[in-house]
Amino acid sequence: MVPIIYNLFPRLAGTMDSWLLHAERAWGMGFGWIYLNPVTLPGLSGSLYSVKDFYKINPDFLPPGSSKDGLSELRRVLGFIRKLGMKPVMDLVINHTAIDSPLLRAYPNWYLRDEKGAVAHPYAIDPADARRRAVWGDLAEIDNEKSADLDNLWDYWRDLVRFYVMLGFEGFRCDAAYKVPAVLWRMLTDEARERNPGVLFFAETLGCKLEQVSGLSNAGLDYLFNSSKFWNFDQSWALEQHEQFGRIAPSISFPESHDTPRLFAETRGNRAVQRQRYLLAAIFSGGVMMPIGYEFGFKQPLNVVDTTPDDWEDTGVDFRDFIREVNRLKQDTWVLQEEGHWQALTPYDQQVILLQKRADDDRMLVLINKDWDSPKSIDLSGQDLASGAKLRRVAPDGILEETPVPQSVEMGPAEILLVW
Repeated sequence: MVPIIYNLFPRLAGTMDSWLLHAERAWGMGFGWIYLNPVTLPGLSGSLYSVKDFYKINPDFLPPGSSKDGLSELRRVLGFIRKLGMKPVMDLVINHTAIDSPLLRAYPNWYLRDEKGAVAHPYAIDPADARRRAVWGDLAEIDNEKSADLDNLWDYWRDLVRFYVMLGFEGFRCDAAYKVPAVLWRMLTDEARERNPGVLFFAETLGCKLEQVSGLSNAGLDYLFNSSKFWNFDQSWALEQHEQFGRIAPSISFPESHDTPRLFAETRGNRAVQRQRYLLAAIFSGGVMMPIGYEFGFKQPLNVVDTTPDDWEDTGVDFRDFIREVNRLKQDTWVLQEEGHWQALTPYDQQVILLQKRADDDRMLVLINKDWDSPKSIDLSGQDLASGAKLRRVAPDGILEETPVPQSVEMGPAEILLVW
């Protein structure tokens, strides 16, 4: 099953009894996977990614009358998701814990230390200025590579993965995967597949260097997340990166995520761009992921600390029919399911660019109108098209239109058209 993933952000979705309605809506749009950000007990900061206890569920997500640890309730929800025919994915955060995790007191040798012997905090470097760092003081960084107690530390992670596979998860999003040794990932992926051969591992590698991604080539990870969301069709970097990373593993594209601003807010409610970027994500890579609320044009960003169900927006906007048809098209079309190889057939400085995607013997042309506000046309008379090739357009109402390929194609603002 090609991974078409719905990110059910738990802080917006609320308690577990509410997740089921969101899962049913995602299933109705053709999503086959449900990805949950961390649902485990957080530390003092309250951040979902500041895990205090890996074996207790965040009380914010538990309905009244739940068990003390909440695990039985989570097992029931995962069972419901699987009965829908969907596969649940959890965030696997093994690069750090909350600074107030009991593990720090119980196993101090598991943690990375700075030059003064204090517990190290994870950080990120500002791409625009390497001298600037964003340090997460609520986190304590794990030393998965050189810990003096490495065997016990790795056994802890192996037991954790085994536990959650047996609980019902069928996939893991590997947070900051490039910061974890490839040999550890290989051990964990092997462990998971002994219990369930169909388990997939999705590596979060955004913002790291090419050599760090290359270091994961033998780690047993199934997919990488790519950066196509940030591509403005004006340079070749996205296609070059796609080709480089494709040698390591296929990838997952997304039009926005819990780490980015909402696209509908960035574009001031441009519906054509909202459709364009979802279709691009769906065709660009082997897999696609979309966060909760994209289908309704939500504008408030998802926040790992502050978002609550009260942030649900009444927008009067509904892209579900369009998304459903795009997902169906991806499920039914081989070249859309494969990572493939991309090539630009026109210069990037044109208002309409023509791209080609190849997967085995299949070839698809992709026409992109870069102009958000004005219709454009492109001449296809010089293209070598296969006999019987058709022009395919997913209309705003979700109707797939298939027509013979004309010599000159008229395109709406921000529209993407497909030919194969």
